[in-house]
Amino acid sequence: MLSRVADAIYWASRYVERAENVARFVNVNMDLMLDSPMAERPSWAPLVQITGDHRLFEERYGEYTPENVTRFLTFERDYPNSIASSVYAARENARTVREVISREMWESLNELYLIVKQARRFELPPEEMADFYDQVKQAGIRFAGATDATLSHGEAWRFCRLGRMLERADKTSRILDVKYYILLPELGDVGTTIDRVGWKALLNSASALQMYRQQHHIVTPRSVAQFLIFDDEFPRSVRHCVSRMQEALHRITGTPLGSYTNTAERLVGQLKSELDYSEIDDVMSVGLHEYLDRIQLTMNKVGEAITERFFSHES
Repeated sequence: MLSRVADAIYWASRYVERAENVARFVNVNMDLMLDSPMAERPSWAPLVQITGDHRLFEERYGEYTPENVTRFLTFERDYPNSIASSVYAARENARTVREVISREMWESLNELYLIVKQARRFELPPEEMADFYDQVKQAGIRFAGATDATLSHGEAWRFCRLGRMLERADKTSRILDVKYYILLPELGDVGTTIDRVGWKALLNSASALQMYRQQHHIVTPRSVAQFLIFDDEFPRSVRHCVSRMQEALHRITGTPLGSYTNTAERLVGQLKSELDYSEIDDVMSVGLHEYLDRIQLTMNKVGEAITERFFSHES
């Protein structure tokens, strides 16, 4: 496959996943700030600060108001990680490879594009955006479903899967990091209604609450972190995503699992081994934020290595 085609497919899938996960990411704060006891202590700065793009936000908007933050993360076209920018970039990448992707993939992506385009035209206040974010999440799920159900599971599909799993693992870790590290309740609130509502909102944002409750009777920070990081069967957990990422990467290169021929395979293999052989007590002793931060840095390096290996030169 030409590196140009692989690049477009990989990024189309990754950008759709990014838009879906930013919608989930913002919904964590929406649920906590607007529909819970934490509404008395609103905090919107963490949503931008956790992305690492706070300097850009402050240059353009200054104050961390609900309107400014939601506009920046949702509709800002000059911010490449906003929902609007991600969806537009996904559609443009997909357009260049129309002959490779399925008709159903193109139609589901166009549907998402129209949803965002219409919402951007009217720009509702933050408290009325819940339906929009839900539409984005559902559209992202439909695109992933169309990809798996209608695209031959060859090299193109593997690049789609590689991009989706990398993006999803990174964003699951960031959603967890937002709640635990920055939106953590005051010490006196730990174990109270405020704390429990926050963790349930987090699980809902990852579409994980129902699956979590099949394994755990109560919601605790430790068990939520264990589920979202280490559960290999839940499709949005970090470990599950890294496992599927590793499979896709090795099927593309033909390198047997357990060995590597490039930096991307080495980094993913190291991360997979760490997730396979670590326990939640190890994570908590290090510090959950510190552990998640290390995962995110590794994900960034994996993305750079994939670009260098597959997309830097025409093949």
